[in-house]
Amino acid sequence: MNEIDDPQQLERVARLVELGLGHELTRRELIRRGLALGLSLPSIAAALAACGVDPAASRGSLSAWRPTATPAPSQVALPAVLNGATQPVTPAPASPTAPAATAAAPTAAPSSTPSPPTRFAVIGDYGMEGEPAAAVAGLVTSWAPDFVLTLGDNNYPDGAAATLDRNVGQYYSPFIGPYRGAFGPGAAENRFFPVLGNHDWVVGYPEPYLGYFSLPGNGRYYRVDRGSLSIFCLDSMPGEPDGWTADSPQAAWLQAELANAPGRWRLVTMHHAPFSSGHHGSADWMRWPFAAWGAQLVLAGHDHTYERVHRDGITYVVNGLGGAARYARGMSAVEGSQLFFNADHGAMLVEADGVSLRARFIARDERVIDEFTLT
Repeated sequence: MNEIDDPQQLERVARLVELGLGHELTRRELIRRGLALGLSLPSIAAALAACGVDPAASRGSLSAWRPTATPAPSQVALPAVLNGATQPVTPAPASPTAPAATAAAPTAAPSSTPSPPTRFAVIGDYGMEGEPAAAVAGLVTSWAPDFVLTLGDNNYPDGAAATLDRNVGQYYSPFIGPYRGAFGPGAAENRFFPVLGNHDWVVGYPEPYLGYFSLPGNGRYYRVDRGSLSIFCLDSMPGEPDGWTADSPQAAWLQAELANAPGRWRLVTMHHAPFSSGHHGSADWMRWPFAAWGAQLVLAGHDHTYERVHRDGITYVVNGLGGAARYARGMSAVEGSQLFFNADHGAMLVEADGVSLRARFIARDERVIDEFTLT
């Protein structure tokens, strides 16, 4: 049945139209409320048109951020957030050898002709149907990113096939291809690249996950090249058939792939954070020699917080505020922690070209919580 022919869905479309006609709401807020009502983007677009709002503009003009020049670290006052309290401070290195917020990447000099920028979103621990997940999805959709990376726990509570489409497809189907769910036609080409989390493994071998997504390689760990980026998506879950330690076959694959990656920027994504000041704390088994192997940025989730850490000459990020319940801070901060935030849900927006990689964590109310640049 077409969604618009379903009486319950039609009523929800009508409610969204009524909201749009009766209130001065932004396009992004209408999209967010439509997702919260469980509507697909085609139905939301129909409601926007009925409200006199150009639905086609949602592909490009909704972005809350346009890249700007980033001042030197000594000139940037970043918010330091501890258990929800925000204080503007200028972060200091954890030790005399710790890198500053703008880190020099150990790689070849950039090309004199910058490559076209690539924009992408990063979400973590998002796979729980509800208002927070819908709000973050609305924010991400408003950016019109080229693709979306996830950092695991795509499908709460136990990775079952019955909950996948409600937890993922209703919010992100326009990025998933081929898409076989109930929320719109999906993407012509896949633009959604998840990693496995512990909740995706609860039912055992992650067959629902592997059947739902069409991913490169074996689907559990793989590489994606986009523009100036080479992205390596790992399975950090103990129980991974090819191992989860630095001397495992999976790690050997990563080392070899990093050595031959074409991207100016080499990013590693996983679920369990090698360094985290959150409730779960650090996943020691994932402290692989990423910097020595050539990685420049490591992104993880698991703790439902946001944190930026400088260790081993590179930046580590914990980004687990995509929709599940937020976590408190742990007992102590890890060495090299530059910023910790857990006051609201949100996502990362990243833009990369042949010269620089700029990243922001943006809360669902569009506050910029953190910003850093790699050059």
